[in-house]
Formats: sequence, structure tokens, C-alpha cells
Amino acid sequence: MNQIQREISAWYHVHKRALPWRETRNPYFIWLSEIILQQTRVEQGMAYYFKFTEAFPTVHDLAQADEQVVLNLWQGLGYYSRARNLHRTAKQLVEEFEGEFPKSYEGLLKLTGVGPYTAAAIASFSFDLPHAVLDGNVFRVLSRLNNWSVPINSTQGKKDFEKFADELLDQKNPGLFNQAMMEFGALHCKPSQPLCGECPISIYCLAFSEKTVRDLPVKLKNQSVRQRYFVFEILQPKHGWILLEKRKEKDIWQHLYQFPLKEFQGPEEKERYLSDVMHSFQSKEYKHVLSHQHLFCHFIVRIPTDLDDGAQVKLEDLHQYPIPRAIDRFLDDYGLDIFHS
Repeated sequence: MNQIQREISAWYHVHKRALPWRETRNPYFIWLSEIILQQTRVEQGMAYYFKFTEAFPTVHDLAQADEQVVLNLWQGLGYYSRARNLHRTAKQLVEEFEGEFPKSYEGLLKLTGVGPYTAAAIASFSFDLPHAVLDGNVFRVLSRLNNWSVPINSTQGKKDFEKFADELLDQKNPGLFNQAMMEFGALHCKPSQPLCGECPISIYCLAFSEKTVRDLPVKLKNQSVRQRYFVFEILQPKHGWILLEKRKEKDIWQHLYQFPLKEFQGPEEKERYLSDVMHSFQSKEYKHVLSHQHLFCHFIVRIPTDLDDGAQVKLEDLHQYPIPRAIDRFLDDYGLDIFHS
């Protein structure tokens, strides 16, 4: 074990958080935690981890579940393709692997929705196989150690970082060391306000000596962001029933439910519609940010003219339907009373 390995491992033993997925080697629970924590803070993901492990204690339980139940439990996490892939992978594990996770990195990569990061995490945490985990926290630590300005999401950057991560990995305790690197990046070598003054590896850190810590890591900018303009029409319920639509097209929020929606080409077109249509209520504008899309949403309540275009749902059962986070935010603000405006 080299000195950097020793220092980070020693730091981890003192500072690591008590997280439930660290108390198990069960690949099913580790896989669940990794999928939930993608693009999700640990504090938020913890509640969902417990919800899923309680509802589906085995991969067989998850495979047999109705997709709508899975999406309901996922509600609030966003990026619903993760939930659909989670469900699809559970079915694949049962149908092709008799409910057992492959015990090799290469085998894990054959699972739907499992890429190099997740495969390395399961392989090392469950089976102690020597595969370095590269998440955002680890990329940050490695880029600062080497003072590398190569973008972490470039082709060359990925090759360079993978090579260095594999060289740095503690081959005898890969699972423990991977956890230590991830935790060190999350709690100590933070994106902003890193704790350089009390860092156990600062003498090895080239970015620290060159005073470039805050400039790293470098990341290529995302593709251009698409702007979309939505008006959700809440049709005044009759006798406690309300209209919902299920999204089926290959677009955002596939298989989730929404109020009848009109989409417009630009803000002016949307504003003209809001001025012309008869409605008893209009919400503030909600901006909902997705990875490559920004949604600008209004909600209105109006008297229905046609109830044949969607599912009529009892208002009291609305919570049973998986809905996008944008609609969930609106309901958090206004509550169910808005339906009786």
C-alpha cells in the first residue's frame, strides 16, 4: 500500500458516514443504492433506499412488481428512465440469471442500465474484485492530485483517469478503498470550499502546490439546452373525478401521468393562449430543469368541454398515480383545494 492509499484509508476509517448499503455485501442492495444515488444527494436517496428495500426485499419482488408501483415509489427523484431500467434489469436478472447477479465485471456490464461505474461498484463492494470506481467525487480527487486540466468527460480524459484510478487502487481491499475515495471527494475534497488546510494528502497534491484546486476538474460543456413551454390544464372535476393523461411517446416522463397538456413553440405563443383561454385560476410559472431541457410550465383550472381524451381518476386517488416532479411541485404549493377553484 502506497502512502496516498494509507492516508485516504486512514481518513475514511475516522470520517466515513454510517450508510446502510455499506453494511452489506448483497449485490441487490448495493445495485439499488447505486441506481438511486445517481444524480441524487445521499440525504435524499436514503429515504428512497429504505422505501425500495422494504417494498421489494429481493430482486424477485422487484421483477414481479407492476411498473406503476415502481414509478410511484420513485416519484420525486426525477430521471424516471432510471426507474424503468431498474425494473427492466430486475426482470432480466430473474429471467436470464435466476435472480443471481453475475460475479464478474464483464458479466455485470451485460445488465440493462449498468455501465462501467455501476459494474465496478458492485464488483468491488460485493465481490472484492479489483475495479476502480470513477464517480464525480473520484474524478475531482484524481484531477487535483495530478493537476490535470484534461476534461473528465472527454475521450482522452476518461482513458487517463481510468488508468490512474486503476494504478492507485488498493488491490487487496478494492471495495474499501473505492468507498474511501468516493467519501473523501464527497466530504473533504469538495467542489467548493475543499478542506485543503487539513488535507492528509496535500503534500502529494499538485493542484494544491500550483494553487489551481478551485479550477479543477475541467468538464466539457453540455450540448445546447432545449427550451419548452407547457400549459397544464386542470379540468374542473365533476363529482370528485379529474382527468389525467398517460405519457406514452418516447419523450420526457414516459409512462407517467399528467394533466392535459398543451405545448407551445415559444413564450409569446404561450402567453397569447393564457390570455385568450377562459380559466378560473392560473399558477405562477414553474421552471423545471432537466439535463438538456428547460421546461417553463403554467397550470390553469378551467371548465372541461370534453372528458374523452384521458383517464378519469377520483381526486382522492390522485396520489396513487406516478406524476412528474414539475407537477408534484405545483401540488406541494397549492394543494388539492385548487381543483375546486
